[in-house]
Amino acid sequence: MGKIIKNSWALFTGFGIIIISHGFQGNLLGIRSVLENFNFIATGTIMSGYFIGYFVGAYMVPQLVSKVGHIRVFAAFASMASLSSLVHVIFVDPIVWTLARFLTGFSMIGIFIIVESWLNDRANNRTRGKVLSFYMFVTFFGLALGNLLLNVSSPENYEPFILISLMFSIALIPILLVKRKPPKFKKISSISIKELFKISPMGSFSMFCSGFIFSAIFAMLSVYAVSMNLSIFEISLLLVGVTLSGAFFQWPIGYLSDSYDRRFIIIGCSILASIFAVLSIVFSGASFENLFIETAVRFNYFSTKIDKTKLFIFIILLSGMTLPLFSLNLALVNDYIPKEKFVAAGGGLNIIFGLGAMAGPIICSTLMNFFGPNGFFIHLIVFLLPIVIFGFYRINKRKYEDNPESTFTPLPRDITPLGIELDPATGVDLSNTNDKK
Repeated sequence: MGKIIKNSWALFTGFGIIIISHGFQGNLLGIRSVLENFNFIATGTIMSGYFIGYFVGAYMVPQLVSKVGHIRVFAAFASMASLSSLVHVIFVDPIVWTLARFLTGFSMIGIFIIVESWLNDRANNRTRGKVLSFYMFVTFFGLALGNLLLNVSSPENYEPFILISLMFSIALIPILLVKRKPPKFKKISSISIKELFKISPMGSFSMFCSGFIFSAIFAMLSVYAVSMNLSIFEISLLLVGVTLSGAFFQWPIGYLSDSYDRRFIIIGCSILASIFAVLSIVFSGASFENLFIETAVRFNYFSTKIDKTKLFIFIILLSGMTLPLFSLNLALVNDYIPKEKFVAAGGGLNIIFGLGAMAGPIICSTLMNFFGPNGFFIHLIVFLLPIVIFGFYRINKRKYEDNPESTFTPLPRDITPLGIELDPATGVDLSNTNDKK
């Protein structure tokens, strides 16, 4: 492991700095949007801009890398992300911010693709599991650290945006100074959406719903928190807890999914997440704008006094149940295909996930606009319950098939098929990529 890190220190250093700034920027914008009195729908549209750019970039970036090269494209995208951060300071406007978030999403998918192709080149069949584990550590730790940076300066000031821009620029230095040759880029094929639904209707449908859920959590939770008048310090602690919870729970949930019918685990996580969402509403003080629900509050169906400790606990538990869904869905689809198709299936599932993720913040913000801040939890429940219902339907329609080649692997939410190749279960031969180095 030490040798791997030593040989790839420049890559991990640059990527780590980018992930910190990435985690910082997304939640900073959510908070700042509320402080600028943007309505929920405008804020949701801004946050959706990132996922739209990410989705578009997934199609365009591979061609750019093939024509221009890894280092140049990496430098261009890091510079673009740095520039987009400054745009938010200069032009405080929802439309401009949406366009800027689009550029950020487009840039980040490019960075992820380049970094993961580089890791593929550095890894071999003996080390790829360790490389993937360290990649996950850098990703989750960086996101958590980025959330803590919310306390550096008030979101209303320009300094946080300047800091983000500086971090993206600094991340370029170790990459541009590295002596090693960049890897040869290879395109990753994907299985069509139609074929994936045929292979595993449950896994595909759950992945689609997961896109709505994930994007809402990572784009709108900060909006919810500031709308509930939580302090910046409280918000940062909550976001750190959510990030680390999503990482921690992957291992016990993954172990269970490898031991039992994976569909039951997905259903169980969705049910528990729905319960935690309801309990979050209960202990939030039940701030609703909808007349019907507000009437229920007055009849003491809900508490009208916020309990921050319990609210934080249930939101963190909610995250722990939902964030492993991406890896669970991927493993479920892999249960029904040979391992040589695992990476291609991951590519197709990324597309399905992206379709949901693009619309997630907009739908969530619409519900928040109608119901008040707790519309955030209503959104999660709306997309969790269909997973439960469809899951029970599919259990009665199809017997579970145990595929010994398919195992649960904890994965970051932004991973691309190139990163999925690092999973030893894929069967991709990496022995020739690193032995000569």
